Amino acid sequence: MPNFAVLAHLRYLVPTGERPVYFASRGGADAALKIGAEFEDREVMIQDARHLQPPASLDRQGFALLPHVTQIEDFYDLPRVQGVYEAEITGLVLAATGASSALVFDHTLRSDSRDVRGAHASREPASVIHNDYTDASAEKRLRDFLTAAEAEERLRYRFAIVNVWRSIAGPVLNSPLACCDAATLDPADLVASERRGEDRVGELELVSWNPSHRWYYYPEMNRNEALLIKTFDSVRDGRARRSIHTAFANPLALDGSPARESMESRVLVFFG
Repeated sequence: MPNFAVLAHLRYLVPTGERPVYFASRGGADAALKIGAEFEDREVMIQDARHLQPPASLDRQGFALLPHVTQIEDFYDLPRVQGVYEAEITGLVLAATGASSALVFDHTLRSDSRDVRGAHASREPASVIHNDYTDASAEKRLRDFLTAAEAEERLRYRFAIVNVWRSIAGPVLNSPLACCDAATLDPADLVASERRGEDRVGELELVSWNPSHRWYYYPEMNRNEALLIKTFDSVRDGRARRSIHTAFANPLALDGSPARESMESRVLVFFG
């Protein structure tokens, strides 16, 4: 198997002492990142995760690639097939985590093509290093989707949030996703940041530079693979609690390579 490790630039937050504000974009041709913060590009080695032995896991590195043949032919027709797809990925996540139950609560379509975004109202790739949730916002998302009594019961036990990321077109050549080995992440690298959307205000984590970070990606991911990324875990027993991640410009992508078309789905995972 060829090794597709690459040197590439990733965008890190420059801490200034001010609280960053991330403005969630609206889908469409002009969708673009807007963040009230300062960033710096750092050149890093991004290793080919397909060569990891043993393979990466949710509890060690915070991410894992799994084979997953989907029945869905057209992800842009999501309302019609949403129930089928959510059943598919619920089964996938439960098998991967050993959890007792799961709840899919969000889907986001993305593309690095202006034309594709315009045609399907999808969003841009998230090309700054981040994690989707702080401890506080992870608990808030749980409370958003459960009754008060259900939430209190669930919070007595371990819960997690897992992002299921996949290509919805051909192999991903442009703007692939890089994930950082959670064991190389220092909590001091994380900066809680406000996330402002159309319908709610939440929190995510941006990330400052640390030369200890080890980065990985899965070259040419296809439609029948799913990348699971742990974005929160309530347990504090030494296993990975989060994996920071970002899209990046792939220097191995040839001019004229197909645009990235992807979908990520967020899943609340319950262990009690």
